Amino acid sequence: MSVEIGSKVPDFTAPSTGGPVRLAALRGSVLVIYFYPRDATPGCTTESRDFAALHGRFVGAGVRVLGVSRDSLASHEKFREKQSLPFDLVSDESEELCSLFSVVKMKNMYGKKVRGIERSTFLLDRSGVLRREWRGVKVPGHAEEVLREALALIAANPPT
Repeated sequence: MSVEIGSKVPDFTAPSTGGPVRLAALRGSVLVIYFYPRDATPGCTTESRDFAALHGRFVGAGVRVLGVSRDSLASHEKFREKQSLPFDLVSDESEELCSLFSVVKMKNMYGKKVRGIERSTFLLDRSGVLRREWRGVKVPGHAEEVLREALALIAANPPT
């Protein structure tokens, strides 16, 4: 089962650098979940730094940001510390979240077919409903676009 735009994302609990993350506990906040292939690789580092650079604006608007990959919690801890990332990274070694959001694809790596995460981002409203998705993300300008969309979502549905 894969989540679709306009549908409520099923509750999940996953290990993260800040302790277990439970979707139900994040309801009430707009949520950005970005999936990336691997810690400490050039594109993933740039993408994470871009989200980190805008983190104050996300938080100021009431938006939570989570990064997700299949890397271990230990790998995430090192990556988060080295890059000074201000948000939690979720470890999805079981691929439960990857399956829920259908982000694992066959990719070409140096002429070889490998299973990997397709760089993707998802925007959930305060009720946990998926409002926007980006698949096959190109890193330059992506974090800024996600911030614009999150701000537009909040403006269209201000907190009560």
